Amino acid sequence: MPTDPAPSPSTPNSDPAEAARRLGLAALAGLLPAVLAILFVDRAVSDAVHEELHGVRLFVWLTWIAEPILPLSAAFLLLVGGVAAFGRLPAGGAMRVALAAAVASLVASAIKDQLKYAFGRTWPETWTQGNPSWIGDHVYGFFPFHGGQGWASFPSGHTTMIAAPMAVLWCVAPRLRPLLPVPVLLV
Repeated sequence: MPTDPAPSPSTPNSDPAEAARRLGLAALAGLLPAVLAILFVDRAVSDAVHEELHGVRLFVWLTWIAEPILPLSAAFLLLVGGVAAFGRLPAGGAMRVALAAAVASLVASAIKDQLKYAFGRTWPETWTQGNPSWIGDHVYGFFPFHGGQGWASFPSGHTTMIAAPMAVLWCVAPRLRPLLPVPVLLV
C-alpha cells in the first residue's frame, strides 16, 4: 500500500488547524496596529493634515488620480467583451494582466462599498450634506451599519482603486514591486 510522501519544506502546510492558527495570528498582527492607530494616531494626524495641507493644490489633485480607474475598468471589460463576441480577442500576457487589473478594480470597488456600510466610519472633514466630522464637529468613530455618505470614509475608495490594480501587478511583475507602493502611498 503506497504512502503519501512527506511534504517538502517548500510545500505549504496542509494541516487545517495550522492554517487557522497562522490566519488568526496574522489577523491579530494586523488588528493591533489598527486599534492603536484609531486610539492614538488618527485624530492627531487629521488635525495636523488639516492645519498644514488643507487646500494645497498638489494634494487636492492627487485625490483625482483614482477617479478614472473604475469607469475605465468597466469600459475596458465591455470593449473586450464586445471584441470577444466576434472572436477577435488578443490572447497575449499583457491582455490577461489588463483584464485581471480591470476585474480586480471592479470587485474591490464592490467589496469596498459593502465594507463602508459595515464600518460606518465618519469622515475626518465635512464635505457632503453637512456630514458630521472630526474637524467640523469633533465627531469621530465607527457606527456600524449606519448608512449614508457621512458614515462612509472607511475603507478609502481612493486607496482601494489604486491598490487593486497594483496588487495584480505585484503578482505578475516582481521586478516592479519596489515601485508599486508609490501610487498607493500618494493617494
